[in-house]
Amino acid sequence: MELFDVYPLYEVTPVSAKGSVVTDNKGEEYLDFYGGHAVISIGHSHPHYIKRLKEQLDKIGFYSNAVQNPLQVQLAHKLGKLSGCRDYNLFMCNSGAEANENALKMASFQNGKERILAFKNSFHGRTSAAVATTDDEKIQAPINKQQKVTFLPLNDIRALQEEIAKGDVCAVILEAIQGVGGLDEPTTEFYQGMAKLCKENQVILIADEVQSGFGRTGLFFGFQHHGIHPDIITIAKGMGNGFPIGGVLIHNSIKATYGLLGTTFGGNHLACAAALAVLEVIEKENLLHNAAELGMYFKKKAAAISQVKRVKGRGLMVGLEFDFEVSEIRKRLIYRQHIFTGGAKDKHVLRILPALNITKGQLDLFFEKLKQELST
Repeated sequence: MELFDVYPLYEVTPVSAKGSVVTDNKGEEYLDFYGGHAVISIGHSHPHYIKRLKEQLDKIGFYSNAVQNPLQVQLAHKLGKLSGCRDYNLFMCNSGAEANENALKMASFQNGKERILAFKNSFHGRTSAAVATTDDEKIQAPINKQQKVTFLPLNDIRALQEEIAKGDVCAVILEAIQGVGGLDEPTTEFYQGMAKLCKENQVILIADEVQSGFGRTGLFFGFQHHGIHPDIITIAKGMGNGFPIGGVLIHNSIKATYGLLGTTFGGNHLACAAALAVLEVIEKENLLHNAAELGMYFKKKAAAISQVKRVKGRGLMVGLEFDFEVSEIRKRLIYRQHIFTGGAKDKHVLRILPALNITKGQLDLFFEKLKQELST
């Protein structure tokens, strides 16, 4: 049997990693400024993270959600405290796509409606409803297109108002910063106007924080920069620092009933230990502050590079926009400078998603290497 060939692969084989440095099978070291799509939030092989997982594995790694699991309760309390979202309840799952799938399902349960409003250049996952709300027809099979989804321009409040006024919208789903799309974000005026329209029309507002959550933007959640309160929040990626985990934060005005949602693996003991370790490191090492501070430092350094057309994003979820496509410079950064970066749907944007404990020295090194490649 061979692998199902759906990924174009770089010729790099990582075998170990520590902090923001990845080592390949030839002993070459790479500076990781992408974190496997924003997954590595507290650095590779963080000692507290490893200790937490090893200790948990020595006890119990998995049992189903048919029994008590105090780690789930601990995680919900810790997450509520650090995020400031105490008036939400946590449902745990395994990925961002699954989180968004459950969020959309809950919205439809709540108001009995079917149509979803999403935004151009959005990415919400690859499962049925999640991929239907993703603005990329290439990854939507015919079966996915049975979902009723309308894509709107970002920051067009009039278009949003017109669609909501039709009375059949169950949910609006929005990324606080568009990840795959290319680091565009809603204005505060738009986000607040959207929240008001949703509340007035009994439409569920879903904040997709799969990539922007867990401190990446300098606040715990990206929507918190805009002073709004979504009905449902979805999380994943940086939540487990590499362990597969996702979650749905559901406002306590939405009531649970037995069997409404379910999962086999979601909320297992190892997943909870991983997420608790991440939260403990974020708190102890003050990583929200570090993300905010180094995000500003990143923008200052980037502004000094003449080829950078625009710096996009917030905190350590940022992108550099050029007037040329970045695929070639990404390759040169990997193969010649040994630095991992990311691309986006907008092919002119170089996406930067380092661990939240990246240092100024490592940022300086990144810009030094980037300037070398831009000058060739």
